Amino acid sequence: MKNSLIKTRNVKRFISLMDNLQKTPSNVAKMALVYGSFGLGKSQTIMWWVTNNDAIYVRCNHNISPRWLLSEIVKELDEVPCYTSQRLFEQIEEKLKYNPKILVVDEIDYLFSNKHTIETLRDIHDKLGIPVLLVGMELADKKLQKYGYINDRIFAKLKFEKLSNDDFKEIIETLSEVEFSDSAIRYITNRNLQFRQIVKVITKAEQLANTNKLSEISEEIIKGVINEE
Repeated sequence: MKNSLIKTRNVKRFISLMDNLQKTPSNVAKMALVYGSFGLGKSQTIMWWVTNNDAIYVRCNHNISPRWLLSEIVKELDEVPCYTSQRLFEQIEEKLKYNPKILVVDEIDYLFSNKHTIETLRDIHDKLGIPVLLVGMELADKKLQKYGYINDRIFAKLKFEKLSNDDFKEIIETLSEVEFSDSAIRYITNRNLQFRQIVKVITKAEQLANTNKLSEISEEIIKGVINEE
């Protein structure tokens, strides 16, 4: 399987969003929200962008607290976290003052259980002036609206939508090292699989094709692979 970025409709919209976020004037709030159901390639897209743009990436969990958030950011900046929240904030400020970076906060649904952590995130944005990307699940947008002091700072929102027919074809043709027949692509598309499921199907189909020295993956092969799931 090829290791390539798949430029689905969602990915293209995401890249455009991030370009606009980075170009936002200093007098405009620089927060953005990306949200959507699992299985649409959201995580893969985020990690690709973070890796290629030297961004700070923090993934929230159930242990979320202001100090935890600040500590994770300090670690991402290759520093040893200090003990107090105030000193942690100063560490972040010192590192980003002359080398600002975009902060990406993933799994923000965990944030909504801790008001103080949300306020800390707001302070990071306001005091440091760096762009902040929030990433969450399908209901993140509605949950965020309960916190006006954050929602009012959102420059743009992007919802990852279900994959289109063209997206299915793009994914298969970009990732697979073995050609798929048109009927095989149509069969996968009609099954309306999620991104992760498509990747698994491609992997297994390629293995079968390589084992049997096939130059093309047929609909019959795909039916067999999917029925085994």
